Amino acid sequence: MSRSAPQVDAFGGGGFRLSGDWRPGSVLILDDTARDWAVSSAAGLTAASLSAVLKAGPGVCELLVLGMGAQNGLPPRELRESFLRAGIGLEYLDTPSAARLYNLLTAEGRRLAAALIAI
Repeated sequence: MSRSAPQVDAFGGGGFRLSGDWRPGSVLILDDTARDWAVSSAAGLTAASLSAVLKAGPGVCELLVLGMGAQNGLPPRELRESFLRAGIGLEYLDTPSAARLYNLLTAEGRRLAAALIAI
């Protein structure tokens, strides 16, 4: 992987294995640092729940890869508009697809964040 970004090695069972370490629950990866993320379902997605990414801005994060859980869905309009105003791209997929896309784009050296709802 480029930089020192964690790699998503596995997912399921209510958490993620990131670069060999198990993390229960949802995870937010920003600026190559993984942190716990209190969102457990798409219903919890708000601009406030992703404020760290929005505050970081496009200089740190050009794209957020959002894992919506077991199934993909449309994030709330308010959230989509917040990312548009901030100049940060938003790609939303089911969590397995989002984890794979995050790994691929990170390996390419892209400046991105991942917000992955645990399944």
